[in-house]
Amino acid sequence: MVLADPTAKAAHYKHNDDENQASDTLGDGKTFRRYTEPIYQSLEQPLSARAEQKLRTRRALMDAALAQLSADRGFGSLSLREVAREAGIAPTSFYRHFAELDELGLALVDEGGVALRQLMRQARKRIARDGSAISTSVDTFMEYLGNNSNLLRLMLRESTGVSESFRTAIRAEIDHFVTELAADLARIADEQKKPLSDPKLVAEAMATLVFNQGADALDATASEKEALKVKLKTQLRMVLVGSRTIARHKSKR
Repeated sequence: MVLADPTAKAAHYKHNDDENQASDTLGDGKTFRRYTEPIYQSLEQPLSARAEQKLRTRRALMDAALAQLSADRGFGSLSLREVAREAGIAPTSFYRHFAELDELGLALVDEGGVALRQLMRQARKRIARDGSAISTSVDTFMEYLGNNSNLLRLMLRESTGVSESFRTAIRAEIDHFVTELAADLARIADEQKKPLSDPKLVAEAMATLVFNQGADALDATASEKEALKVKLKTQLRMVLVGSRTIARHKSKR
């Protein structure tokens, strides 16, 4: 994973890329309160050496937790002591950065959501340049997967885990992703004059396919990943064509 510089002036965590929120609203109207503080904050003035070191240590703890995730090991099996040891700090120092291990995990979920929105922005730029929305989006997602494999591993595994706070946070991130995807699909359908039947439902189906195939690709070989890409592109096209067909039948009634 490529690390961001925690002292970068322009970087700060925010939802929907326009405001920093204390809570999130889910698709069913329910809200939940985040208790993780932003990883990065806007900085009008340079950080003090102490504050800079605190951010670096916080980053090291998050990376230490991510590094220990694998196909055989989930976040729930991690211990505070081993995460602290991997980060090079004393276990007691952990509490200067996170109240508990689950808070660190939720900060990683937040980071996963930011990465997903960055993925969508990158895909939009490539589609505008190269066209072929489905093929370009799948290729971009697989690149994202290669650079953020353990973030996605965390989100996929914990989305059905025992922790309600994890499930709720991950559901909110996926809901943000689906909402943005639905808006993109509706815009493209309008531009191409190819109406879709229920873009939000199409987006939900596509997200399910993408994340399921992404889970299979996490530990796949290079040739297996190529086969998964071909399969995923075909599945997404089927969903898109089906939605267009339904929309045409509805318009003829």
